[in-house]
Amino acid sequence: MTTLNARNFSLDDVQRLFGFQEQYADSFTPLLSLEPLTELEEQELVQIRNDFRRYLTAGKVSEGQVKFLVVAPLMRLAGFYRYPIEILLEEDIAEIEIEDEDIKIKGRFDILAVSKAKRTKANTYFWILLIESKNSQVDILTGLSQLLTYAYKTLEHQESVWGLITNGRSYLFVNIKHGNPSNYYLMPELNLMEKERSNQLLQVLKAICQL
Repeated sequence: MTTLNARNFSLDDVQRLFGFQEQYADSFTPLLSLEPLTELEEQELVQIRNDFRRYLTAGKVSEGQVKFLVVAPLMRLAGFYRYPIEILLEEDIAEIEIEDEDIKIKGRFDILAVSKAKRTKANTYFWILLIESKNSQVDILTGLSQLLTYAYKTLEHQESVWGLITNGRSYLFVNIKHGNPSNYYLMPELNLMEKERSNQLLQVLKAICQL
């Protein structure tokens, strides 16, 4: 059996092996109910944006810095650090075996939010949000194949899962749905450096957190 690393997959590989079909969504509604931000949330969001801008203007921001400076504060502000959600970091995913292909896939996700209060039929934790981060100079679409690979296994146990790919500045949410075939919906791209779209970014994270 051939063992492959998910990081080396192209989007064509993922679509062929897993049968995913790509779709586009014009809006986050009706999938999510976006609530207005409080004044305090807007102030904290401005601080996150300013902190990141200082590093961004100095040059390339590494993947680790993106996680620490932007992703972690945004998740805290959105409520992901509160029970019943638990954050997992850089964990090994379960091995994925592709029938009739004699292929085994291994890889590590960056950040995973799961519900400790909700389990799937397979008695595994319910995946809420899977995040793949890149450095500030990498196009976010380069992380799509990894994100879909990591989400594939959990779709055996739940109907859908949200994914997010970010380089700190740009944010692409993906809604991945189980089916025959399975579909993934690319949502409108958001940007931390623009006030209105950064506000919507936090609104989307809060809405996903409350699912």
